[in-house]
Amino acid sequence: MSSSQTEQLSQFQLKAIFSLACHRLLDVLRVRLRSRTPRRLDLILDSELELHADYLKAVPDCKQQMQRWPVGEDTAAELELKRCVCEYGVTDNSVTLLRQLVYGYYAAQRRNLPWRDGTDPYRVLVSEVMLQQTQVDRVIPKFAVFMQQFPDLQSLANAATPQLLAAWQGLGYNRRALNLQRAVRMIVEQWGGNIPDDPVLLQQLPGIGPYTAGAIASFAFNRPQIFLETNIRAVLLHFFFAGQEGITDKQLLPVAEAVLDQTNPRTWYNALMDYGSDLKRRFPNPSRRSRHHTVQSRFEGSDRQIRGAVLRLLLGSNGMTARAMQKQLDVEAVRLARILEGMVKDGFVQKAGKVYVVK
Repeated sequence: MSSSQTEQLSQFQLKAIFSLACHRLLDVLRVRLRSRTPRRLDLILDSELELHADYLKAVPDCKQQMQRWPVGEDTAAELELKRCVCEYGVTDNSVTLLRQLVYGYYAAQRRNLPWRDGTDPYRVLVSEVMLQQTQVDRVIPKFAVFMQQFPDLQSLANAATPQLLAAWQGLGYNRRALNLQRAVRMIVEQWGGNIPDDPVLLQQLPGIGPYTAGAIASFAFNRPQIFLETNIRAVLLHFFFAGQEGITDKQLLPVAEAVLDQTNPRTWYNALMDYGSDLKRRFPNPSRRSRHHTVQSRFEGSDRQIRGAVLRLLLGSNGMTARAMQKQLDVEAVRLARILEGMVKDGFVQKAGKVYVVK
């Protein structure tokens, strides 16, 4: 095709031609790979190739402007990695292939997340606590507002509970907000406002477990820690445990250690999580094959929903009686009394006579 003919083609036509060429090339590579692929992996590929765009996310997210990778099928490079793992296991070659895939994807498709701007340990701490049980797309806008209200450790340590909980609204699991403030106060009082880079010390903070401690150490201080979360599990399961069910974290951790880029864990984990996030878009969530995979309980009609509604009522008033809340929430008196008792015990509200107020 001459340059003049190319110039006459629309951008859409060029994309269509390029897409068709890529699919034809992938078909050829897939046939060649199958000719030398063990039968077990061949069956895995057959089942995965039956998948289609039904697994695209139903709603747009922070990746909505990205170039879509194939849905329901591996790329040629991914197939090659699977073949290598199937034949030889976790080797230097398979680790190199995985890193090339992950870093290549990250260079072109990285997510633009606000807590990745810089390496301020405080921003990392706040984001990791927010992300513990809340999806990235819900955290993004709340993180920006939260950081405007509480830009540093001291401002969060000094915040009144109603102000803190109001800023946390929309993220759910409000106990995390109280634990975050307790952690910040401990950092200010015991460590002079310096967030430690040692995961052992970090786990002394309220609400900080092994994963969150490892993530803070890696993202804030670039320390090479071994940890797992849902996107990391998705990648490891997809390539190193293809077709297997009930995989434990004990089995995954040695692989996570083998593939970790010790020289730059911060970038590696950012890239690995982005890759895993997109992998779950393209395939039925691979992390479901983990023995530790859990499904969040139903929110509609749950105690969590009622606790959130109670908190919103109290934040918008100077206090309310249980009877007044019962009328507005249309909930059984016995159930509401039990929920209020739990909220008092957890430190969210306090009772003055018959009136409940945010503590």
